[in-house]
Amino acid sequence: MVNRPYPSTVDYSAFQVDSRLTDGVIARRFWAYLIDLLVVALWVVLISIGIFFLGLITLGLGWGLFFALPLTALIFIVYNAVTIGGPNQATVGMRTMGLRVVDPSTGRRVSMLAAAVHALFFYVAISTFLLWACDVLVGFIRNDGRFIRDLLTGMLIIRSE
Repeated sequence: MVNRPYPSTVDYSAFQVDSRLTDGVIARRFWAYLIDLLVVALWVVLISIGIFFLGLITLGLGWGLFFALPLTALIFIVYNAVTIGGPNQATVGMRTMGLRVVDPSTGRRVSMLAAAVHALFFYVAISTFLLWACDVLVGFIRNDGRFIRDLLTGMLIIRSE
């Protein structure tokens, strides 16, 4: 039996964030969010068309699913979890704007759970203007442009270029 420390002690402290990678990130995040809004809106439209045709086929019974359409807000959370926690480390809007999400301590990608919680924090903050304003204000004050929700979930948005 080999005497090794448990758990293994891997030192990731060598990862350093270059300040040039965070320049202009806040403006890019704004445009990326608008692009992501269009992507998710497209999904909602496609789901609505599907419900419409299902209603035609079922002689109107399928149209009851339109009442569940507000639950498509969950699509935003799943969309963020899958895209940010995935291999590209960015949503479609983020990729378009040249951004990606990393763990600031290791430089690696974040988990899908952290990405989902990050999206949930965003939608909770945006539901109250004051929370959202405080969240964004912190991003403008910090040198790395991290919002409160980024700090809480251990994320850093950097330029991928």
